[in-house]
Amino acid sequence: MSAAPVTLCLWYESDALDAATFYAQTFPDSAVIAVHGAPSDYPDGREGSVLTVDFTVLGLPCMGLNGGPAFKHSEAFSFQVATDTQEETDRYWNAIVGNGGQESACGWCKDKWGLSWQITPRALTDGMADPDPAVRKRVFEAMMTMGKIDIAAIEAARKG
Repeated sequence: MSAAPVTLCLWYESDALDAATFYAQTFPDSAVIAVHGAPSDYPDGREGSVLTVDFTVLGLPCMGLNGGPAFKHSEAFSFQVATDTQEETDRYWNAIVGNGGQESACGWCKDKWGLSWQITPRALTDGMADPDPAVRKRVFEAMMTMGKIDIAAIEAARKG
């Protein structure tokens, strides 16, 4: 993974491999690339235990670091995943929430490791970019009532 000019480093307490494996099984163009053991003991692990995991999420290079409990994920960082259909939206949302995650508002959810995801249908982003301010307002107001995004409701709001 050293060929990528930018790699996201995601801090996990001790389960970076579990998270990377879940992402690889959930999203296309995602894979666990390499698992690296610690070369010696460190404050939150032992020699040979998984220290880092190189993986991709939807083609984006990431590294999971098992750094211990010092830092937690927050909503200040999220993956935004564009979807084309309700089936795709439902599949990603349900996979994240159904694997110990949490629902939130406006297309946001959190996986069981605390990482935030925005499962965002293109119908929503297209509606929010509509040149008509009245359409943008209707789409925004519809989105504000949702957890998981309902594409049919967004399209209905866009039409008025």
